[in-house]
Formats: sequence, structure tokens, C-alpha cells
Amino acid sequence: MQLRPYQEEAKQAIFDEWNKGINRTLLVLPTGCGKTIVFAKVTEERVKQGDRVLILAHRFELLQQACDKIEQATGLKSAMEKAEYTCIGSWYRVVVGSVQTLMREKRLNGFANDFFDTIIVDEAHHVLSDSYQKVLEHFDSAKVLGVTATPDRGDMRNLGQCFESLAYEYTLPKAIKEGYLSPIKAQTIPLKLDLTGVGTQAGDFKTGDLGTALDPYLNQIAAEMAKICMDRKTVVFLPLVKTSQKFRDILNGIGFSAAEVNGNSEDRAKVLSDFEIGKYNVLCNSMLLTEGWDCPAVDCIVVLRPTKVRSLYCQMVGRGTRLAPGKEELLLLDFLWHTERHELCRPAHLIAINEEVAKVMTEKLNEAACPLDLEVVEKQASEDVVAQREEALAKQLAAMKQRKRKLVDPLQFEMSIQAEDLSSYVPAFGWEMSPASEKQLKTLEKFGINPDDIDNAGKAAKILDRLDKRRSEGLTTPKQIRFLEGRGFQHVGTWSFEHAKKLIDRIAAGGWRIPAGIEPRIYKPE
Repeated sequence: MQLRPYQEEAKQAIFDEWNKGINRTLLVLPTGCGKTIVFAKVTEERVKQGDRVLILAHRFELLQQACDKIEQATGLKSAMEKAEYTCIGSWYRVVVGSVQTLMREKRLNGFANDFFDTIIVDEAHHVLSDSYQKVLEHFDSAKVLGVTATPDRGDMRNLGQCFESLAYEYTLPKAIKEGYLSPIKAQTIPLKLDLTGVGTQAGDFKTGDLGTALDPYLNQIAAEMAKICMDRKTVVFLPLVKTSQKFRDILNGIGFSAAEVNGNSEDRAKVLSDFEIGKYNVLCNSMLLTEGWDCPAVDCIVVLRPTKVRSLYCQMVGRGTRLAPGKEELLLLDFLWHTERHELCRPAHLIAINEEVAKVMTEKLNEAACPLDLEVVEKQASEDVVAQREEALAKQLAAMKQRKRKLVDPLQFEMSIQAEDLSSYVPAFGWEMSPASEKQLKTLEKFGINPDDIDNAGKAAKILDRLDKRRSEGLTTPKQIRFLEGRGFQHVGTWSFEHAKKLIDRIAAGGWRIPAGIEPRIYKPE
């Protein structure tokens, strides 16, 4: 099986991390981008090197999916470590294991600590739970790869407790832009759903409270859906089984052909199959279908299970992001959830680079009365945020003018070179969060960056890497940026070193006056 370009890059990046001595690393791929295929190929390489590989997951569907994809992609068969099945005594070098089974002390003690050389954790956003930690601690010498679809930086910071690095990340916007996932259009439904009485448990809304809060609105929601997605293949996520079943009945009462599945459904496989072939056009579920189930033809997602956990939100939306013949886009229906908490996940959080952009995107989506392409809205919101920042920066620079500083403020440098990744950077791993070293601070100052506002080693390292790259590409230095922007020129960080040098020489030759015919505010290099 031929890997896609980003999948090949991901595989190589994983081995690069391991070869550098980093034993625990992460791979982040959006749902639908073939994470199972990537770790199948990683598994194949490790087996060729003589390793015994454990694929660790928490649900039977994921275990079976891993077995099937590994055999399909590599020809390797897998032993199973689950319930009455065990891999001990098996010839197979690949083992697919249930974390609930392996965490049991008697089961775990049946394995030597070095039995597995490599461990791959599927849906790695679960890895901080005690069950996973117990297994990883037992096989403490193994190389570990965590695979997850979560794009959330908050989750990444937590995962930094277990993993040492992020080997590779492929973002949802990039996957859409390169044609590997379906475009997403979001529409806000003008129903104000009150969540103020909903409690919190384990960092998210209580499902019992959510069901009670949602109940009075179900008929109105169904009526709105009838206007918008009667002809779409829709999956609805709800907080409780009884709420899911009630909503199914309401939808059927107004003309939809709806079905419901839950963990106790004896005919679950039949219902899912019937939905796929078109017997039903709506599938209601109580969080059952967030992982391990794919139906590419789904072109509408309705999230009636509000959440603060972005990995969970991403998993729900991910049920509709795959490509399918005749499918033009995924329609994501959102609601005006009324809550005093600001952590609620909305469509904007799927692709926004930071909370500032997400807030502006959400405002634009709420104001519109029709579906809007998330990428288009994100671009507009990012431009608005940059404009707001530049306005604030202009005020800040005006206030700083009298201080005649010889160094460039990091924010000025980031805005000048238009580096969104620097201005929105959040440290994720332990070493990144530690204070910048004395050597880093001295080097930053030497290159003309004021180090006073850089409070962590990760940010310092990123700026130094960028400075080194800019030098090799022949772009302007921080000192050139400070000098020319101090005289009113704009975005000098995007200029070449030589052009800036020639202009500074002209200004110097003219007694430090701007040459005639040049208006700094609108000047652009040839």
C-alpha cells in the first residue's frame, strides 16, 4: 500500500525522533487521514528490525480495525491480547491488546518488562488514565508512539506529561486544502439553549444534567433540522441513551427516517449497515460513534452533546469529514449554547489557530443566517485579529518611541515577519515550559531581540531557529527591522537583507533623512 506524501513524512519523522533517543513521541493526524495506515507501516518497519510490537487500544472496534488494517497494509497477522485470548506462545510479532485486559495485575505480571520493544497507543488522548499508565510503566524500556486526532493545544500540554515530543502534526485545514478531507461548512441555528444549570464532572459537562437541559428543546431542534438537512445523511450526537431514543422518535414523527444505536443495542451492526445503504437518513447515538466507526457518505453532523473537550468534539465532527463520491462538503450544525463558561467547543475551534481567532470566527458564524465555509471564515477572522493586533502594536510602539530602545520587542518582530506560529505559540512539553537559558537570552540579545518578555525555553528556541533560518534565506535582521519600522516603514520583516541594507545606506548618506519620493507607510520593496 502506497503512503500519501504526508503519511510518508509522518513515518519518517517518528523514526527520526526514536533515532535521536526520544523514546516517547506523538503523531497527530485528523480523523480520516489514515493514522492506522501510518502506524501499520511503522509496525512493519519495527518487525523487520526484529521488534515485538504492541498496539494498545481501549475498544474492541479499534482493536479489530488495527488487526485488519495492519494485515491489509503489510500482510502481517496479529495476535490478540483480550479477555480469553493471549499472545503468549504465539509466533506473531504483532500483538493487538486491550488496555482493560493488560492492566490487570495478574495478566501484566505474565509478561517480562522487555517483552515488547515498541508500543503504539491508538487514540492516545486517553493515555493519561491509570490503566494506560500502568501498562506503559510495566514495559518501561519500550519505544512508544501515541497516535491521536486531537488538535487541541490544551490536550497537547497534558499529553506532554507522558510524551517527550511531537514527531509530526498534519492539520485539518491542510488536509482539506490538499484534498484529503471534505470541506466543512458550519451553520449556527438561532435557538438559545440554556446550559447555566449544567454541572461539571471530570473537566466536562455532566451528561445527566445535559440530557435534562436539552429535553425541552428537542422538538424545536427537529423542526430546524427539517428545514436544513432533510435530504442529507446525518449523524446526531446526544448526551444520554433515553434522549437519543426520544429524539429519534421526534424525527420520525416529522418525516425523517431515523434510527438509534447505543452500547446495548443487540442489532447495532444491522442498524449501522442499514444506515450506510440508505435505509435511514439520520442516525442518533449517545456518544457511541465517536471512535472506531466510519461512514464516508455522512455529510451532516449535529452536535447535541456540548463539550469542553476539543478531542471529543473533533472525534464527533470527524465522523463526517471523509471524502465520498458525490459529497461536496460536510454541513456542521451548531447552536447558540447559553453558558457562563467560555470553554465550550464550537465549530471555530476545529481550525482556529488560537482562542482569539476562534472568538471572532464564532461571532461571524452566529451573525450569518446560512452555512459558511470554515476556511473562508477563518481567513477573514485571522485578518481581523492581525489588524487589531497591528493597531495595538502601533499604540505600543508610539509609547515606546521615547525610550529609544536598541532591541526589537519580540511582538514587533513576530508581527513584522508575519509569524502567526510564533505569536500564538503555547509550550507543550516539559523542557519547553522551563525558563529560557542564559545562553538563549544572550544569543537573542546579540541578534537584536529584547529577551525580557520571553518567559520559556520553547519560545526562545523557536525564535532562535527562525532567526537562523532567516539569515540563511537572506532576510532582514531584527536591527534592520527596528531601524526602518522606527521610521514608519511597514512589515520590514518580509524584506530581503540586501534591500533593507541599501535603503538604510541611502538614509544614512542623506543625513539620516528619508530620501525624496519615498513614503514609508506605503513603501514596498521592488
